[in-house]
Amino acid sequence: MRNPAAILNSLAKRRTDPSYQYHRLYRNLFREDLFHLAYQRIYAKPGNMTPGSDGETIDGTSLQRIRSLIDSLRNETYQPCPSRRIYIPKANGKTRPLGIPSFNDKLVQQVARMVMEAIFEPQFEPSSHGFRPGKSCHTALKQVQNRFTGVKWFIEGDIEGFFDNIDHHLLIAMLRERISDERFLRLIGKFLKAGYMENQTFRPTYSGTPQGGIISPLLANIYLDKFDKYLNEYAEGFLTGKRRVVNPAYNRLSMEKIHLSRRLKEQPDSQIRKTWQERIKTIETAKLALPYTDGMDSGYKRIKYVRYADDFLVGVIGSKNDCLRIKEDLARFLAEKLKLTLSPAKTLVTHAAKPAKFLGYHVHVRKCLDTKRSKATGALRRAYNGKVVLTMPTATVRKRLLAYKAMKIAKLTGQKNGSPPAAQGCSIMTIWKSSTATMQKSGALPTTTP
Repeated sequence: MRNPAAILNSLAKRRTDPSYQYHRLYRNLFREDLFHLAYQRIYAKPGNMTPGSDGETIDGTSLQRIRSLIDSLRNETYQPCPSRRIYIPKANGKTRPLGIPSFNDKLVQQVARMVMEAIFEPQFEPSSHGFRPGKSCHTALKQVQNRFTGVKWFIEGDIEGFFDNIDHHLLIAMLRERISDERFLRLIGKFLKAGYMENQTFRPTYSGTPQGGIISPLLANIYLDKFDKYLNEYAEGFLTGKRRVVNPAYNRLSMEKIHLSRRLKEQPDSQIRKTWQERIKTIETAKLALPYTDGMDSGYKRIKYVRYADDFLVGVIGSKNDCLRIKEDLARFLAEKLKLTLSPAKTLVTHAAKPAKFLGYHVHVRKCLDTKRSKATGALRRAYNGKVVLTMPTATVRKRLLAYKAMKIAKLTGQKNGSPPAAQGCSIMTIWKSSTATMQKSGALPTTTP
């Protein structure tokens, strides 16, 4: 009998062929070893001791429990329990619904997720980073830093109630593009329509995926993969020009320098040579103060895109009118093809010099003509202009420092002459050492040894 890794690898072999249909996936849910692997992957996660609506937890999981699950799957009597809905606070003061499935459902969902991940994972676009193996918020932010260089505008994407508004029929149709096993598709349908319990009342689900379910992030990525592919195709159609036009002022100075350099070789008069050499130095200094390319070149346009779950950021090299048109086209695609709504109030068009919000960070493009000398050639080059800068909002930093008790907010009153009072017997270094010790004790900072 093949081991679970061999089973998943066998499924993965056909995934690069978009026309291949998977006919017999459901039988993989009858394998005990796949359930053992699923258990190993989820048993240590927090929340497994939190009971679902059936009151069961991971405690007491046994081979008999797994075999009973497999029997119910084999004869298709398995029915997921409604998730237990709770509400968790959001950063903006509101709450977000979260469903807590029963542990049996978590186990079955994990097996189904492993099977589906082997099929769908390779078809996802590189711009998608949410809930994928080897990807995270960090890789999404890294892609923004590396690929959004020189963008002029940001479009901050916000899909209204994405997880609650996924259309079940559309999602099953997307799965059916690769999977023709109706028993497997019926199982996914059961998870989607399992409903939830709130205040001891059952509420059915007619749309959306249960937030908190193990399989939900993968289903969300499958759903939004259509959007990723559309935006990448849109970016290819938007692409204009091979390179930016050189800044005319910069070009004039360059031509003058070339002209003087050529004449300098043939000029015998030392005084004139000295004058021209000083002029060349002046030109070099002036060139460093000018951008090399024309930032307003309408013949050069690009779109950059990155997504993490339902949050996405679009970088545009173009005009504001281009951004407004892109925003309208994206909203139209989401509404017509995916039955989702792009929030007109929260989907903002922001100039790249101002901070846009993405994954808790402020993102802006640095405008800086400072130079850095190359270690390889010794030549001066602009190493900072157009680069993406990520900064943490001050409120977030302050909140974290307060949580670690590394900072106190006190109302200071000035002395009579208007100067602030000195800290009573404390220097700034003393306060910093105290804060550092507090953060090390709480685990926020590593303990260092001299």
